[in-house]
Amino acid sequence: MRRDLRTNLWKRKNSVGKMKEMAQPELLVDCQCQTGENPLWHPLGECLYWTDIPRGNLFRYFPASHRLEQCYSGEPGGGFTIQADGALLLFMARGAVAVWNGGNLRSVVEEIPDESEGRFNDVIADPAGRVFCGTMATPAHAGRLYRLDPDGSLHRILDGVGIPNGMGFTPDRRRMYFTDSKERRIYLLDYDAQTGGLSNRRVWLQTPEGAGEPDGMTVDSQGNVWSARWNGSALYRYSPGGIEQERAEFPARKVSSVTFGGDDRQDLYVTTALADGSRIDEGPGAGALFRLQAEIRGVPEFFSRIGL
Repeated sequence: MRRDLRTNLWKRKNSVGKMKEMAQPELLVDCQCQTGENPLWHPLGECLYWTDIPRGNLFRYFPASHRLEQCYSGEPGGGFTIQADGALLLFMARGAVAVWNGGNLRSVVEEIPDESEGRFNDVIADPAGRVFCGTMATPAHAGRLYRLDPDGSLHRILDGVGIPNGMGFTPDRRRMYFTDSKERRIYLLDYDAQTGGLSNRRVWLQTPEGAGEPDGMTVDSQGNVWSARWNGSALYRYSPGGIEQERAEFPARKVSSVTFGGDDRQDLYVTTALADGSRIDEGPGAGALFRLQAEIRGVPEFFSRIGL
C-alpha cells in the first residue's frame, strides 16, 4: 500500500465565489484496478468493499487494521448491495443475481433472457429492501433500469438509457437521483416508498461537454450530491439545487464512484480506473482507492432484503 501520493487540489467556493484548498485525498490502496467501482461500506463488518468489474474481483479493506483482502473472483459483474443479514448480493453478467456469503454463492436470478449479452452496472437498495439495478447497453438494445423486489420479482422501469450509473435518495425519501453517463446527465425522479414506483423523470444536472461524464454518486446527510467524474479527474459536491459547492481533483483521469464510510460516516472512499490505458495517459493514481475527510456526514446505505 502507498500513502504518499496525494493531491492538493481539493477546493471549495468561498463567499466571493473563489476556490480555496481543503483536505487532501489520500491514496489508500494501490490496487491498480482496471475499473475500480461500486465502493460500499459494510457497517456489520466495519470494512469497505469495492469491485474491479472487468476482472471479476471483489476487494475489502479494514481501516482499523489496514488489512486488504481480495475476497472473491468470478464472472465480471457490476454493483452489489449488502443484505440485512450481512451477506452481499452480487449483480453480474447476463442479468444474474446471487447472494455471496463466506465464499458461497446462492443464485437468486439465473439470467435475464433480454440481458444475455450484457451485464449489470450500478445498483442501489431502497428503504424497503428493493434494489434498483441498471444494465449496460448491448448490440440489441440500449441500457435499462430494473427493480428487484424482496420476493424475487423483477420489474423493468426504464428503457433507452445510455449508460446507467450512480443513484441516490433525497433525505426525505421522496425522490431518487439516477445518472446516465452517456448523456452526461443526472436525473431526478419522484419515488414512492410504498410501491417502489418512479415517475416524473427530469434533468437535475447536465454536465458540460468536454469535462468528463458523471459516474457513481452518493448523497450526504444534508442532501448534497457527491458525483464522481469519469474522464474528468474529479469528485464534485453539488447542493440539492444542483449548484457546485466543492471539487476534489485526483491524480487519475477516470474517477468512478464514491461512498461514505467509517463509524462517523465522514470518510469518503473514492474509486478510480486504469481502464485499458497506462498510468502515463491515465494518471499516476489510476486504478487506486482513495480516501478523504469530509466536513459533512454521510448516511448509511440501505440494506437489501431480497429473499429474506
